Amino acid sequence: MTDLVIRPLVAGEENLFDSMPDPLPQLRQVAYADGIAGGGYRPEHTWVALRAGRVVGRAAWVLPPRAIGAPWLERFDLDAEPEVGAELLRAAHEALGGPVLYYAALPAHWRRRPEVLAVVRAPMEAARLAGLVERGERLRCSWTGTPLPASSGRYDFRAPVDAAEIKALVARIAEPDVLTGVENALAVSGVDLATDPLAWLGDATEGWRVAVDAGKPVGLAGTAGDACFPLLAYLGLLDEAARPELLAEAVRVLAAGGAREVIADVQSHRVTVLAELERTGFRQLRSRVVFAPPNSQE
Repeated sequence: MTDLVIRPLVAGEENLFDSMPDPLPQLRQVAYADGIAGGGYRPEHTWVALRAGRVVGRAAWVLPPRAIGAPWLERFDLDAEPEVGAELLRAAHEALGGPVLYYAALPAHWRRRPEVLAVVRAPMEAARLAGLVERGERLRCSWTGTPLPASSGRYDFRAPVDAAEIKALVARIAEPDVLTGVENALAVSGVDLATDPLAWLGDATEGWRVAVDAGKPVGLAGTAGDACFPLLAYLGLLDEAARPELLAEAVRVLAAGGAREVIADVQSHRVTVLAELERTGFRQLRSRVVFAPPNSQE
């Protein structure tokens, strides 16, 4: 690797990042130029590995304006052996003050797609060689207008009485089914979406629904129609039997507000939740594998 040059970009070199062809063009990602314009990507947080002047590795850490957390690795592409990527990451980590989170974005069903595996093996192995540890996987799913299942009539749905009711129900739900945008909430505002969703979504209750069975709350769903895209931000249950109908009701809330697409994120190991999303008409868009420093609580 004697001919290898690893360094951050400097202002005015943004086109150098895009000189490397996108190895996964099917992924829906923020373009690097748009990220620079919005202030999330910065040249000093963007590193490249060059051989004979050609970019063979690139890594872009993102930190939105006014975020309180550390940058996280959002884009990492490698057209070289994993050791090159590991060297790039180590150099950048030293400049950043230590290893940080890496969210590896991958196409849906990536493990079953040999052409995708051929692209992602090297950067993922590089992350491991650089000391990052795989800590789970989140799937992003999308509903795009598929007819929703009819209600059985068993459950009633209403808006929460107030923010206090939302907080009280959240406190009773140990592990929400759906948390969309949990990484951004934590990195930007230090908010745990699972335990304090209102700190991220705001105190307005209009986008929330409580599922009620025989007068007792059995589930809670929170939607956000005016975020970067309509999404099911939170869905948690006190009775798992309510999952199908509460999920459909949450989508109806967004569709009634004009949403043509609804996004929902779920942990890959929650196979029952994922199956219900699919029955409701959601389809997987992408996966996000989390790599973290070994001592991180992520």
